[in-house]
Amino acid sequence: MDEGVLVTGLGAVSCVGSGVDALWRGMRAARSAPVRVPDPLARMDHPHMYLVPEAEVPAGPEGPAGLPLGRASRLAVEAAREAVADAGLTGLAGVDPRRVAVAVSSGMGDSDLHERRRAGGPAGPDRWAPVFPVASAVGAWLGAQGANTCLSNACAASGYALSLAADLIRSGEADVVVAGGSEAYSRVGLACFNRLGAIDPERCRPFAADRRGTVFGEGAAVLVLESAEHARRRGAKTVYARLAGTGWSCDAHHATAPEPGGAQIERAMREALREAGALPDPGTATGPGAVPGAAGAGRLGFVVPHGTGTELNDVVEVRTLSAVLGEAAPLTPLYSLKALLGHTGGAAGAFAALAAALVLHHGTLPPNVPVGALDPECEAPLPTAPTPVTAPYGLVNAYAFGGNNVSLVLQGAAA
Repeated sequence: MDEGVLVTGLGAVSCVGSGVDALWRGMRAARSAPVRVPDPLARMDHPHMYLVPEAEVPAGPEGPAGLPLGRASRLAVEAAREAVADAGLTGLAGVDPRRVAVAVSSGMGDSDLHERRRAGGPAGPDRWAPVFPVASAVGAWLGAQGANTCLSNACAASGYALSLAADLIRSGEADVVVAGGSEAYSRVGLACFNRLGAIDPERCRPFAADRRGTVFGEGAAVLVLESAEHARRRGAKTVYARLAGTGWSCDAHHATAPEPGGAQIERAMREALREAGALPDPGTATGPGAVPGAAGAGRLGFVVPHGTGTELNDVVEVRTLSAVLGEAAPLTPLYSLKALLGHTGGAAGAFAALAAALVLHHGTLPPNVPVGALDPECEAPLPTAPTPVTAPYGLVNAYAFGGNNVSLVLQGAAA
């Protein structure tokens, strides 16, 4: 376990509103629904998403050198603004900017700028702008002079960004890393998944018997990670959690489908749990008297799964969780964040990690959005009432096209 990487600030913008407080309220309310995208050129079977309310999308800022920024970059800067303020680092007062890094991911970047221009949409800035300025926009706004990178390995991207952030801190390359992910509506992206037949016609309902695909969501989630020494030296006011373990792997199997046996998914989970010291005890208590998420059910209190609502993905993940957790699996509750926010693509791993940090901080797993009867092939414990969490660890999974897998383990700050 590495106790040296702490989560000291959080920021989010999602379909349930702007700010981490709005996200936590949304998680506790367990209600949301996708809406039709306001794009007359979205000529596809299922043109719906979990969109950020228009009033919550910031108009600025401009990008580096005055370049225009698309929706994803603007959402990322807004989430970073909240996270940095939450960490008490506004203006980087008293912090060496050369020791502050940025790792912010996106699957589609600022595609909206280019899609509008090429389709003759509403007039926008005449200047050309890069498609993936998300991390550089955050770094420029913040004045961070350390490493700056935008990872883009699809839906695992922001999980990898958080793992990279931890590596930068552990290696001594940075004291603080602003890390996360951002995703916004892309006509091309949504149309491609419609052509794949991978969009559910109703809503995102992972693990449900009648699920028919995923539904995408917009948003940005940003976490401030810093070394424990740096946080103590500057007197950080809040520590939400520790990033205690990370694990990467690649299926090397198929461009879009997970490897059905889940071998590399299992490897990533086990590596993250082993690094954190959170592998289930062989003598895990089971039976009618055991309490889900409690200490008697093992050291892992909950899982925020990748579960997207696609048929094979959900089945492989639940089967692999059962293999990894053993007797603890039916007692370890899952929190399906995508049922609330939709699949936020390149931001999904960061949203899951942020949600896990909030669960550990509050000591409560919010109710899952009801998805109906569960698929017998992937029945998972999805409590629809608030559940106390007393075990010290939470597991986060994020998977992607190309077989990219990442698992993260967060530990409660008081553990």
